This record gives sequence, structure tokens and C-alpha cells, in this order.
Amino acid sequence: MAVRHKFRLQKLERPVVVRNINRTNNSTKFITYQVKVNIYYKSHVERIRIDMYDLGRTNIILEIPWL
Repeated sequence: MAVRHKFRLQKLERPVVVRNINRTNNSTKFITYQVKVNIYYKSHVERIRIDMYDLGRTNIILEIPWL
């Protein structure tokens, strides 16, 4: 999805081990890239980094306190 939408991928210095939300091993095993994006919600705008890895049919999981 990131490539399709032409996000600029940033390679992490060290890969991060990842597990799915249900604590099973993810098929990609490591997070190796992230992207910076702007999140817009009503009058709020915030620039965040999103880790890129395989979520299956899910596009994104947001864990943002103000949301």
C-alpha cells in the first residue's frame, strides 16, 4: 500500500521484531521500514511515523491518545 500511494519509505537502523495484535508471529517477522505521514482529524493535524509491515486485510492500526 505504501508503494502504491508513493510514500517515501525510510529504512530503520535496526529491525524491530513484530507480533500480530493477537500475539502470534507476523509473517514478515520484522519491521524494517517506516513512513512519515500527516494525520488530519477535524481541526487537528499531526505528523507521525508509521511502521510498515504486513497486516493482512487491515490497512492500518492507529494508537494515538488524542484519537
